[in-house]
Amino acid sequence: MEETLLQAVIYLGAMLIAVPISVRFGLGSVLGYLLAGIAIGPVLGLVGSETQDLQHYAEFGVVLMLFLIGLELDPRALWDMRKRLLGMGGSQIALSIVVLSGGAAVLGLATPLAFAVGITLALSSTAIVLTTLTEKGLMPTPGGRGAFSVLLTQDIAVIPALAILPLLATGAAMRFTEDGSIHRAADEEHHSMSLVEGLPAWGVTLVTLAAVAGIILAGRYVIPHLFRIVHTARLRELFTITALTIVIGIADLMLLVGLSPALGAFLAGVVLANSEFRHELEADIEPFKGLLLGLFFITVGAGINFGTLFGMPFLIIGLTLAVMLLKGLVLYGIARVARLQGRDRWLFTLGLAQAGEFGFVLVAFGVQQAVFPDRIAEILLLVVALSMLLTPLSFILYERIGTRFTEEADDGPQHDEIDDEAPVIIAGIGRFGQVVNRMVRGAGYKTVVLDANLDVIRQMRRFGLKGFFGDPTRPELLKAAGLETAKVLVVAVDNKKSAVQLVRFAKRQRPDLSVVARAHDLLHVYELYEAGADHIVREMFDASLRAGRYVLEDMGLTDYEAHEMEIAFYRHDRQNLRALAEVWKPGVPVTENAEYMRLTREMSDNLESMLATQLDQMAEEADGTSATERSRGDAGALSGLGRGGVPRRPGGSGG
Repeated sequence: MEETLLQAVIYLGAMLIAVPISVRFGLGSVLGYLLAGIAIGPVLGLVGSETQDLQHYAEFGVVLMLFLIGLELDPRALWDMRKRLLGMGGSQIALSIVVLSGGAAVLGLATPLAFAVGITLALSSTAIVLTTLTEKGLMPTPGGRGAFSVLLTQDIAVIPALAILPLLATGAAMRFTEDGSIHRAADEEHHSMSLVEGLPAWGVTLVTLAAVAGIILAGRYVIPHLFRIVHTARLRELFTITALTIVIGIADLMLLVGLSPALGAFLAGVVLANSEFRHELEADIEPFKGLLLGLFFITVGAGINFGTLFGMPFLIIGLTLAVMLLKGLVLYGIARVARLQGRDRWLFTLGLAQAGEFGFVLVAFGVQQAVFPDRIAEILLLVVALSMLLTPLSFILYERIGTRFTEEADDGPQHDEIDDEAPVIIAGIGRFGQVVNRMVRGAGYKTVVLDANLDVIRQMRRFGLKGFFGDPTRPELLKAAGLETAKVLVVAVDNKKSAVQLVRFAKRQRPDLSVVARAHDLLHVYELYEAGADHIVREMFDASLRAGRYVLEDMGLTDYEAHEMEIAFYRHDRQNLRALAEVWKPGVPVTENAEYMRLTREMSDNLESMLATQLDQMAEEADGTSATERSRGDAGALSGLGRGGVPRRPGGSGG
């Protein structure tokens, strides 16, 4: 008992230390788990052979992960994305398998083993790439959307990969006997229950199809009713127990018919994707999935044989670079065919060139199914891990290339020739910029719209609206749009860093220019404030104020009282922002800024007393005023208010 608890402390402690450090340095959680396993295994020797037994339990995290992937894949949404999924995603997987399998065959591997190697290395790291794209604000770009489509296709492709690998076994992992029944090598060592053992081939097919059909029908007609019954008990833990029972039961059924448990879990997830209990299922399963997957990756790291790496370092490093180069060539070709341009082409190529975390899953599964010999498996694990470790360097290389190569170097569509000027320039015409543009034009003022997304500009033109395609952060485009004579610049680009750079450049060129900038969050407000923006509008703040006002009205306050509380909170927040912006230090986390933290605590303490005082004052002023007169309705919530006495920066509304 004591030894078990000690092992639990070692594994959980390693997670607690390594993962936050890895995420902090931009390496992602998966590499953090791997490094934790390497630290407690090969480096410190704190764990030993028990990692193999533990890995069998941790592999259930893969089943839960694929169940959650299925929940996210609405069949109708998949159908709408079919061209991109089959085009970019399907071609990447197929071509990468062919190229990598060919490379493995050239190195002397047998054809089935080479094909298994190609499947394993063709998939990229969903965890690292999606996290990096989101953190760097690259997801909305054409390259980011293309990478997401490929990663989604790869997530789906894991299912057939798990089904194909056992057929590539290098030994006698599975064969048909003379009477047509299935015999597995594992049957000689383990005599577990099976619904297909001893059946002829046609019987195995019927039972397997019946099991899959049963899962689909149960997910469609039985499981939702079961959850409704459980929901009436009002016990959260009972819902969690039901969700785990369903996933474990489906996984066991798949094992009984000789299929991958992940396949059944994935099918169940897809069927339940449109269920009203989908989000609650995700919330209940996610913690178990995260913990078990983390444990799985730790056991993979602890089981890596560094003797192999140190014994032939040039071979391992050479294989890793060769894999990334071959995948990069395939990705670059697909990017050209898909007409990705410039920076987007390099983002797509360099972002997906690594092997991924599913490689660890497929290697472990392949060893279990006698597909990979131990020596090959050790090399594959090292190649996958090293390629993932090199991914942050790939994104750094992308950023270097992005600064050196411009759209003019491409043979694709060039930016528009801007032949118009206006007193108002709107940089970025997403949802935020569209509303601003419509309102300003509706008031009779002329605008020039710039956006780097050609699809958005084309859509505007279909509605009869004029806009120019081009990167609004490029100085020559801004000047062509009339920067020298404009009165107002609206900065509504999606990328935070680009927004700050654009504000700084515009104020440096035209200190008298009024700049209205959209901020994504509080820290972005401070960055824009430091860059010189005159009005800073936080995305969610106005909507949050409106929602808070409705809550106060539903709690019994009159329209007038809720409105005044809204305005009081708004002014208090504006004054606080100005004070906090003065003590904010670029590059220093706010939690390590002592003066910032002191002011934040002080302002939080003062907020409640300020609002209470405001309520008391309204009660005194309300004497002799009718409720009808006090009710101002929704129109006066934020419009037409005299805010001239309130500091303009860091301004606006938003959250």
